[in-house]
Amino acid sequence: MSTVGYLAAALGGVLLGWLACYLVSRRATPDKDESGNGGPRLEPEVLRRSTTGYLVIDQLGRPLLSNARASELGVLHSGIVDPQIVAAAARTAVSGEPIDVELHPTSPTASLTATRTSPTAVLAVVRSIDDGRILVSVTDESAAQRMEAARRDFVANVSHELKTPVAAMGLLAEATVDAADDPVAVRRFAGKLQSESVRLGALVNELIALSRLQGAEALPDLAVVEIDAVVQETIARVATAAENAGIVVTSDEPSGLLVRGDRSLLVTAMTNLVDNAINYSPAGTQVSLSRALRDGQVQVSVTDRGVGIAPEYAERVFERFFRIDPARSRATGGTGLGLAIVKHVAANHGGTATVWSRPGTGSTFTLRLPVLPAADPLAPDASPIVEPARRGVS
Repeated sequence: MSTVGYLAAALGGVLLGWLACYLVSRRATPDKDESGNGGPRLEPEVLRRSTTGYLVIDQLGRPLLSNARASELGVLHSGIVDPQIVAAAARTAVSGEPIDVELHPTSPTASLTATRTSPTAVLAVVRSIDDGRILVSVTDESAAQRMEAARRDFVANVSHELKTPVAAMGLLAEATVDAADDPVAVRRFAGKLQSESVRLGALVNELIALSRLQGAEALPDLAVVEIDAVVQETIARVATAAENAGIVVTSDEPSGLLVRGDRSLLVTAMTNLVDNAINYSPAGTQVSLSRALRDGQVQVSVTDRGVGIAPEYAERVFERFFRIDPARSRATGGTGLGLAIVKHVAANHGGTATVWSRPGTGSTFTLRLPVLPAADPLAPDASPIVEPARRGVS
């Protein structure tokens, strides 16, 4: 290669090196914020889409940079940092220790296009980083607080409900010992003791079932379930209770409808609905079950001619331990968990449980589940499902 060629190659190498250094220096020096406050722009997608809010401020509480989530969570309002955050920043700048700040937003921040709900409880962690800057990381603790409140209520309710049968069993056992010389009294107390033990066992079993349904434990592998078989098994289960109460349980014609689910759970939910109808119906009346296919959902309804439910209680009947008439529930051995189990079984199958009622007329509880089309690969070879005639109340 000639001298000119060597010189050209050397000059090219110098130019390429200079260009590389320039590009590296540009990458190391981030772009300025469009607002002109001197902070780098948050371009990384991970920060823009993060569910955690990030805010960097100086010791005087002036914002240097932030992501949109920080504004959504209320630590930054129109460029003004929340006063509690400013105060915590001043303390952490002196101590060097991170400080937790609990915020309780009072004004909704969600817009018509927002996909997230407005937070009700926000936790901000304020810590000093370098060059006098303060980093604030913010998380929405609303769901965690709601869960903790539900857990406390659940524990309190369970404690109250368990104390009653346990105390009754203790008193009955003491009375049985004191009446050892009176066989008639012993038999009477022993019978009541057995009744309370059965009630306690039912309460414990339903608590276990409810904890599984609303917990993290996944349902078993779902299979094809025939609604007609669920209705038939439900009627068989409640036959003795219905006969003892003087109630006639009827159903409409088989429908051939299929759903994807857990048969034992669906039978439990339907049994709870029918048991509830029997317990709140006067002797000599009728409880009916009806099936229908509407809007792509299988609807199984249980209708009674009982006392009915006042409008102010209709929305609460699916709550744990809620009883419209506590005295009647105690007389029938009810635990107050049956309808709560129905609601969770429906939710775990992608459906809903609803109630229609009128005082003095009766009630209709409806379990709605997504229908399994005949074309579904899990569905057995059969003729197409035909919507049955609509009958009864749904």
